[in-house]
Amino acid sequence: MQIEFYKYHGTGNDFVLIDNRDSHLSKVENDLVVKMCDRKFGIGADGLILLEKHPTVDFTMIYYNADGYPGSMCGNGARCIVRFAKFLNIISSEAVFETSDGFHSASVNGSKVSLKMNDVSEISINEEFTFLDTGSPHHVTMVEDLSRYDVYSKGKQIRNDRYGIAGANVNFVAQEESDLFSVRTFERGVEDETLSCGTGVTAVAIAMHATGKTNSEVIRLKTAGGDLEVSFHKTDNRYENVQLKGPAKQVFKGIWNEYT
Repeated sequence: MQIEFYKYHGTGNDFVLIDNRDSHLSKVENDLVVKMCDRKFGIGADGLILLEKHPTVDFTMIYYNADGYPGSMCGNGARCIVRFAKFLNIISSEAVFETSDGFHSASVNGSKVSLKMNDVSEISINEEFTFLDTGSPHHVTMVEDLSRYDVYSKGKQIRNDRYGIAGANVNFVAQEESDLFSVRTFERGVEDETLSCGTGVTAVAIAMHATGKTNSEVIRLKTAGGDLEVSFHKTDNRYENVQLKGPAKQVFKGIWNEYT
């Protein structure tokens, strides 16, 4: 079996994308995802995304983590699939599509994609960390000397010890300016640090505002893979019109030979 694929990344968060509108992949096996995402023996990616038909909106996004299991909402992956949809001429500059956490709208301007995230109303603020769900669950904590911080070991420990089998993504944050934060994220499903995490920087931006670290409703986020921006409007009890903005890029295309 030969599978045509495309490789995209959003600030270093990379994905295998497959146009599955004809349903030629009727069922995606876990081991196939693992093999395709493997960085030594496969294509190499943080996850795999299928673009499929939807009866009422532009398309459906089906996301798998690199461990082979269906994942929750992936912000950078969603931005990448919007650019993929434009490349396939499914959309022009605006998109509405469905993911695991509901419907999203997005717009494309050159290489930049602006993605509307779900509203956030439930935020758990603790002395040492903040927890919230931005389509995926996120633990947010501020640390000293972020560039040297042991994100892998500390993130893995928090992900497993505090959140158990279901897990959570763990974000470590340092404030650079009043509206600028550096972020490093340990992602469940990848089970490692990624160069960037879209739902993660969204969680960080909201957490920093909710805990009074910033008053700005437009927040810049620095990740190892590049810069992102999160904007929102804070009402009395929720964060609305949450937008994740940043680049998404096609890197290459190829053919996966499954049985050769």
